[in-house]
Amino acid sequence: MDFMDVIKNRRSIRKFRAEEVVQEDLEEIMEAARLAPSANNFQPWKFIIIKNDKKKRLIAQSCSGQEFIGEAPVVIVACAIGRGGYIGKYMESWPMDVSIAMTHLVLAAWNKGLGTCWIGDFDEEKVREICSISPEIRVVAITPLGYPVKIPQTTARRPLDRIFCQETYSD
Repeated sequence: MDFMDVIKNRRSIRKFRAEEVVQEDLEEIMEAARLAPSANNFQPWKFIIIKNDKKKRLIAQSCSGQEFIGEAPVVIVACAIGRGGYIGKYMESWPMDVSIAMTHLVLAAWNKGLGTCWIGDFDEEKVREICSISPEIRVVAITPLGYPVKIPQTTARRPLDRIFCQETYSD
C-alpha cells in the first residue's frame, strides 16, 4: 500500500475476526516499531505481546471495561524502560519515544490489513500486575491487534490552514 494511503485510510478498529494473526506479519509489525527513532537513540521501549485469552480479558477490564480489547487475537502493551533522553533539557523524551514506536506499529499493522485501536484509558497498576511489570517501568499505551470485521467510515479532519501556521503562532 502507498504510505499516504496507509495514513489516510487507517481507522481505529473495535471489532475483530477470530482469525489468528500471521506470525510473519506480527514480526514485520514489531520490526517497524523497533526501527522507530528516539531521543539519543536510547530506544526506551519494550512491547508485551499477549495472546492468552484470560490475560487479554483482564487487560480489557483494566481499560475501563472496554471488552473489545480482549476479543482481539493479540493485545500489545507498550512500555517505557529507563528514562530515555531529554528534549531541550527540560522534558523527558520517553512518552514521545514510545509513542513514535507505537505509531510505527499501528501504521505497519494497517499496511498488513490488521486493525488496532490506541488505548490510553487504562489502570497502569492493574496492567503492571497482570503483565508482571516492575514499578520503574511505565505503561504508555495498549492496542488490540487483529483483522477487522469492518472498517469504519472516514471521519472529518480539520483543514491544513487550521493546524499549520507560517513563521509565528496564529489562531
